[in-house]
Amino acid sequence: MDIILELLQDLHEDINFEEEDSLYTDGILDEADIESLIADIKDNFDVEITPDMVKPENFNSAEALWNLVSELLDE
Repeated sequence: MDIILELLQDLHEDINFEEEDSLYTDGILDEADIESLIADIKDNFDVEITPDMVKPENFNSAEALWNLVSELLDE
């Protein structure tokens, strides 16, 4: 989870990612941010996030994103 928080902080230093729960829905993360996160997650965790996984329930919070990565790691 710490790596996810670091990746998010690299994108937006002014956001409290431990408490924010509408990153995707409120447009805090834009398309460029999402693409960057997907690439960074692939580099750090060696998992592939496919386009069908890019939806609010997976990207609205650091915890949701960590849950997605955890599921992919378990596969």
